[in-house]
Amino acid sequence: MDQPAPRALTEPHPSRLAPDHPRRAEILAAHAAALAAGQAGYLDPETGLFVLTAGFLAARGTCCSRGCRHCPYVDGV
Repeated sequence: MDQPAPRALTEPHPSRLAPDHPRRAEILAAHAAALAAGQAGYLDPETGLFVLTAGFLAARGTCCSRGCRHCPYVDGV
């Protein structure tokens, strides 16, 4: 089992969602709402694709190496 990175599940790694992304606030709000509701994911406001939450991904126990936006295991730069 991998150890999650030392950051809140609500904060994606900057390599997965840049701090200056134009829709960052909207994306983070959708993610936070899905986390609070215990949902596996949410519809990305930008693309309409289903995005898994960090909570769902953390429950897997390991990183799948597919580049998930909210991967709780991504650490470093």
